[in-house]
Amino acid sequence: MIPAEFEYVAPSTVEEAVQALDRAGDDAKVLAGGQSLLPVLRMRMADPGLVVDLGGIPEARGVREDGDTLVIGAMTSHHEVMRSELVRGHAELVALATRTVADPQVRHRGTFGGSLAHADPAGDLPAPVLAMDAEMVVAGPSGRRTVPAAEFFVDYFTTALDSNEVLVEVRIPKYTGWRAHYEKFNRVAQAWSVVGVAATVLVRDGAVARARVGLTNMGATPVRAHGVERALVGSPPTEEAFRRAAVHATEGTQAGSDASAEADYREHLAEVLTGRALATACG
Repeated sequence: MIPAEFEYVAPSTVEEAVQALDRAGDDAKVLAGGQSLLPVLRMRMADPGLVVDLGGIPEARGVREDGDTLVIGAMTSHHEVMRSELVRGHAELVALATRTVADPQVRHRGTFGGSLAHADPAGDLPAPVLAMDAEMVVAGPSGRRTVPAAEFFVDYFTTALDSNEVLVEVRIPKYTGWRAHYEKFNRVAQAWSVVGVAATVLVRDGAVARARVGLTNMGATPVRAHGVERALVGSPPTEEAFRRAAVHATEGTQAGSDASAEADYREHLAEVLTGRALATACG
């Protein structure tokens, strides 16, 4: 199908983008990589009067360090994120999860911030940034504000972004020296996660000193597996310890049923994949 007619603007600064969105109100859509928006427009599931393309904003692209924090611009492509030496060195979990996103074509066009702002429960990037206590820097008419990942994801396809705000960058504490793995179960014909587990672990003196675990598609938003984290700390990094900790994976989750899986099967997957993710990370 052909999209409905709309106006198109391509601002060169974050401020220009915010001004365009503020003028348009609820009648605007933001174009990041376009991998989710363009299919929706073609099917006429959305008919905005204005599309604001963020692709020409240099400030919103790239990876840099800021002291003990890694900063990833919202318009940085998945391909750039997964190949970044800074990301692989200080936030390996993000690099590993990004490698599982869709296919090479989508990873070259899709963007890190676009995926997060889309907030698809089956998307692979929200769980890692939640697990790693990331912060989202958001720009709006009143200036910029910082939103913790735990508060950014609100519901299905819904974030804390207002209609006149844009995600500028994501700030992730450095996890240098942490072991990591992203384990997902998906249908062969699709890359969307039926369930995914993002795990990163710091091992010191033969024991787990710290752990961070996030779950994909176990609710309307990504879920932090605090029970797994608590069970891991102080344990030896063994498969038996990982299996015992994984029993807590479904605590606080609200798995749903759909064409891909029933809720009880998702709960089973969450436990199995959590143990596997931990074992692979520390293997």
